[in-house]
Amino acid sequence: MLRKRTIAVLTGATVVMALVPWRAEADQVILDDLIVDGSICAGFDCVNGESFGFDTIRIKENNLRIRAQDTSTSASFPTRDWQITFNDSSNGGAEKFAIDDIDGGRTPFTITAGARANSIFVNSAGRVGFGTNSPVVDLHVVSGNTPTLRLEQNGSSGFTPQTWDVAGNEAGFFIRDTTNGSKLSFRIRPGAPTSSIDIQADGDVGLGTTTPDGPLHVAGTAGTAIFETDGNDNGASPSANIGLLVRNKNIAIAAGRAEASLVSENGDDWRFQNNNLGSFVFTKAGTGDPEMVLSTAGDLNLNGDCIQFGDEEDSQFRITVTAAGAVTAVAGSC
Repeated sequence: MLRKRTIAVLTGATVVMALVPWRAEADQVILDDLIVDGSICAGFDCVNGESFGFDTIRIKENNLRIRAQDTSTSASFPTRDWQITFNDSSNGGAEKFAIDDIDGGRTPFTITAGARANSIFVNSAGRVGFGTNSPVVDLHVVSGNTPTLRLEQNGSSGFTPQTWDVAGNEAGFFIRDTTNGSKLSFRIRPGAPTSSIDIQADGDVGLGTTTPDGPLHVAGTAGTAIFETDGNDNGASPSANIGLLVRNKNIAIAAGRAEASLVSENGDDWRFQNNNLGSFVFTKAGTGDPEMVLSTAGDLNLNGDCIQFGDEEDSQFRITVTAAGAVTAVAGSC
């Protein structure tokens, strides 16, 4: 091919610049293996006497690319072309190392300049470290402040955008609802005992036990409360101040009832419920009849006698109810 080269032509004392045609040297085609006993430099800015140092292969110019172009023609063979890109070509572009899927028109892998040491490190056992060159588990993340995994649904598939963060620091392990005010809906504090929450294969949940005996089994230690509730007395409506709410979902007991049981080690099952008539009922399972019923009018019905124990002062028994039938005090004689 013909290219033009600028040369200087001396005419007397005058230097004349002229464009003269010159023929580029033909490409060199080597029909055999090529062995270079030394280093190789490719690119417009390689110079005669290039100082290679320890470089075996060097590419040198202002647009650095290495392309792998697959020329397969059979439909059964892959033909994807790939490219390694060193920095953007545009003014103000990114300082980067990237692998480009040329045929797909995308860049699946990029490292930008300034990435911290050991941003991604894979050791001989296949363990991956983020921020560490000595991962001790399959995936090991190291950060000076709250290492975090972000799960972001960005709306690109038509679903509502939502972002969750899974993170941990000196204050605890938590899941953060980033989309909705960064609420920490789930927390585990450092030092929490083993099996603070333990879910069995059958779905039984143990709190403080590895062997829950039912759908929810709360285990405690001697002298401590097994179950405690705390109402929120903030002056709002009564429903907002309930410390413990048991609500029936029409499972195993009659519609409209809320029921709870207290079962002792020997199997005695005492139940209390708010039935569909609004009455509070206390009964022992298996007897067929309630042992005590408190109506919405405040009437107390006992299936048996009211018996005092000890002297009268120690056996005071009186139930005080509000106009709505709520119990507010217990005092007086039986």
